[in-house]
Amino acid sequence: MSSSKNIDDELLATRLKALSNPSRLQIFRQLALCCETGASCGTDEQAMRRCVGELGRDLGLAPSTVSHHIKELRQAGLIRVERRGQNIHCWIDPDVVRSLADFFEQSWVACSGSDEAAA
Repeated sequence: MSSSKNIDDELLATRLKALSNPSRLQIFRQLALCCETGASCGTDEQAMRRCVGELGRDLGLAPSTVSHHIKELRQAGLIRVERRGQNIHCWIDPDVVRSLADFFEQSWVACSGSDEAAA
């Protein structure tokens, strides 16, 4: 097995592990809301940004808990974070979401045994 394949597998495992925590998954889903079917945020980072404090209020999580989960999601490469004065803004990296979607699509095609499953 090539070393680049191992790196890809390690990165994928890190990202999936970060999303395996229910609170982190909730945060990730909140950040992804603008990217649901019918929404048009595209890759406009300003439209995708959320303040960490807002996320905590929306999900009923303590600020320290949200900070911990944001740190884990950022370290896994799932989100980007930027401090603006006293606020911390975060957003999903669209390229990462595409790579996760590609992984599941390729897995589905491989599992089904045909390219028609991807259509």
